[in-house]
Amino acid sequence: MQELSQDSEHVSERESGRESEHGGAAKPFGWVEVTGPSMVPTLYHGDFLVVRFGGRVRAGDIVVLRHPFQQDLLVVKRAAERREGGWWVLGDNSFAGGDSTDYGTVPHDLILGRVRFRYRPLKPGQRSPLALVRWALSAARPVFSDRSASRRLRAR
Repeated sequence: MQELSQDSEHVSERESGRESEHGGAAKPFGWVEVTGPSMVPTLYHGDFLVVRFGGRVRAGDIVVLRHPFQQDLLVVKRAAERREGGWWVLGDNSFAGGDSTDYGTVPHDLILGRVRFRYRPLKPGQRSPLALVRWALSAARPVFSDRSASRRLRAR
């Protein structure tokens, strides 16, 4: 698991191996685990994300990227806008930091892929029937681009 810090939404890469064990072709999908608060309320600590590697990124997409200054660290952010040299990325939680306001534009080659699906595991204390029904209805969801969030975040 990755080193964690409170100022950024980090992800722990699990079986998202872009190459097979035998040096084969890159896999189109992988999954990562979210750690940290910077994407709250969209994503929470402990969520698992299905990532589509490669492909076109659009403003409003939630993306997984390599941190520009610590490239062994994966980060999940929202692509706010395309700028010269890459993407301006921001967290949905403006109080958490750890985004382009700290490290600037992220080069295109550091963007690994787009988040397509979110799974939120059952919390240990969720045992009542009502809590289980709520969890079952919201645990697994597709993740869509949010163009309005992208415009709102650019205004910060």
